[in-house]
Formats: sequence, C-alpha cells, structure tokens
Amino acid sequence: CVQPSVPPVPNYKLSMSIPEWLQAIQTYMKMLQYNHTGTQFFEIRKTRPLSGLMETAKEMTRESLPIKCLEAVILGIYLTNGQPSVERFPISFKTHFSGNYFHHVVLGIYCNGRYGSLGMSRRSDLMDKPLTYRTLSDLIFEFEDSYKKYLHSVKKVKIGLYVPHEPHSFQPIEWKQLVLNVSKMMRTEVRKELEKFARDMRMKILKPSSAHSPMKERSRGKSLSPHRRQASPQRRACRRDKS
Repeated sequence: CVQPSVPPVPNYKLSMSIPEWLQAIQTYMKMLQYNHTGTQFFEIRKTRPLSGLMETAKEMTRESLPIKCLEAVILGIYLTNGQPSVERFPISFKTHFSGNYFHHVVLGIYCNGRYGSLGMSRRSDLMDKPLTYRTLSDLIFEFEDSYKKYLHSVKKVKIGLYVPHEPHSFQPIEWKQLVLNVSKMMRTEVRKELEKFARDMRMKILKPSSAHSPMKERSRGKSLSPHRRQASPQRRACRRDKS
C-alpha cells in the first residue's frame, strides 16, 4: 500500500519576502489538513512554558497529523521563530450561533507596519489573512465580517502579547492581555481600544497580566483554581473552532 506523503517543513530562504514566507507556512499547514476526526492528536496546555509548546510543535512536524486552530497557532509560532521582524500574538474569538457558543484562535502577525494572520479553520476565511491590513482593528473587523457570512455573532475578542522569539523561554504565552466584549460596544469604541493596545504592543510597554494582583485577575473572570484552569483548555478543545 502507498504511504501517505509527508509534507516537507518549509525552510526560509533569503530570497523570500516575508509575505512569501508566511504563505509557505500557511501552505504547509493546509497540507497537514484540518482535523475533522473529533480526536485531538496533540495536547496543548495553554499554561505551559513556551519551550514545552515548541517541543509539541516539533512533534507536529514529525507526525504530520491533521491539526485544529490551537495547534496551528503553536505551529505558526514555531515556524516563524528566528524572524525578529515578524511579531506574533494570539487572537481569540468567542462567537454565538444557534444557541451555542464557539471558540476559535488564530495567530496574529505584525510586520513592516502591516497586520495579517496564520491559522486553521473549517472555513477558509476564518484562518489566514494576508499581511495587508494597516491597523489591528482592520484585521479584527475583517474576521468579524467573515463570521457574519456564517451567521455567527462575535461576542468577545481576546488579544495576547507578542510571543518571544526565544524558543527555550520558560515564559508561558500571554493569551488574553486585552479582552473586549465587542457585542456590547460600538465599532468606534472597539477601534479606539484596539489601536491603543496595538500602539502599546509596538512600544513593548505591556506586561503579562499574570503580573497583576490576584484581585484584578478575579475581576476579569479568571479562575484562580489551578485544577480548573488546567482542565479548561482540554474541555474547550472539543468545542473549539466549530465555526
């Protein structure tokens, strides 16, 4: 019987522009295919240090199994490491459709004054976006408009911090430094919040929210129980990215 071919991991060449390189990474992820099986092949604990998640990404390239949105974010970070001009940060969406809530995450990209994204989804317009958006809010609104086509209303948008390019870092990824209840806000208000945050990110003046006081953590709706926090990514994984 014929063995399924393993897609080659893309290598950056000096002749490539950054958009070409991002396209090569996205093409590779599409070749792995979206995981429709209902079984998550790779365990991604969001609280793990970056170094551990990069080991999981390496495993993904070895196994060449289908992936979902969360694995695509980790793989995207792994494959863009060592490109200091490319800033990477997680963007999470909580949407509502037909009485149910859905979760999805993509990897935001900022380079040369433009925004774009990498990712995986069942829907082709809810994953990668070209590096052409002038502002972070333009990128977010593009996703919101894409969701509308599938009658999903976006309830919350969470933006994390830039992920360090140091693959051996013991720092965890900051997944939700900014949380916006977009369904209760005017677009002008959302734009203003996103642009202030994007400016602060570019100036690298934001600190991980884990440095905040416990009271602040609680007021933002985070569970302080380590058991509950560790269980939640797995529990949500099966509901994640139904969009």
